[in-house]
Amino acid sequence: MELKNKIAIVTGGAQGIGQAIAVGLAKEGAFVNIFDMAPCDDTIAKIEEIGQKCQYFKVSVSNYDEVKTCFATVIENHGTLDILVNNAGINRDGMLHKMSLDNWKNVIDVDLNATFYCTQLAIQHMRTKDYGRIINISSGSWLGNIGQANYAAAKAGVVGLTKTAARENARKGITCNVICPGFIETSMTLKLKEINDGKPWQTMMDKIPAGYAGKPEDVANMVAFLASDKASYITSEVINVGGGMIV
Repeated sequence: MELKNKIAIVTGGAQGIGQAIAVGLAKEGAFVNIFDMAPCDDTIAKIEEIGQKCQYFKVSVSNYDEVKTCFATVIENHGTLDILVNNAGINRDGMLHKMSLDNWKNVIDVDLNATFYCTQLAIQHMRTKDYGRIINISSGSWLGNIGQANYAAAKAGVVGLTKTAARENARKGITCNVICPGFIETSMTLKLKEINDGKPWQTMMDKIPAGYAGKPEDVANMVAFLASDKASYITSEVINVGGGMIV
């Protein structure tokens, strides 16, 4: 297993892409610490089914003090931290001229500020041992998308943050990369099949050069690769996992 004995933190691992990432890292041998506000019973069960162990922390990643405490606990429990995956995110869509301040601030807090908190805490430890893998989940929407001023700004910020972290820490053996998932089958996106005879779903399929939606495991496979030593010379990259579709 590529990641045997590695210690990982995955934020937002309760469901969807985050769950697939947590399970994928565990399959490769990593001990996964899951940070999420939502119950993670299903993720834990899937990891235990493959004979691996994990730990769940109920934590709001937008609360710096909570995150700092959980990071300290992980490092105290395991003596190290090797891999960080910043996956937690929310969206509160709306046109810019109508967007409430709360919807702006909440998305920035969870999608960008939390990524900074976790990345900073991880790097502070990783620099002491000249090794680390940081993978941040952004979105094709970082290029701009109608009705997503808050989300696009946050995800663009994640790209800039990651590239800066990569350049500052490359000589310390720490790689930092961004993955931008495309249209992925999750409980949320599958609801499009139930609307207007599935026409919204088909509209999305027509935009994807590959012609079909991705699976959460497609993103998880890229995370596992970037977390491995096979990707030790890859840093500061923005990698699309979307069947050729760019928003």
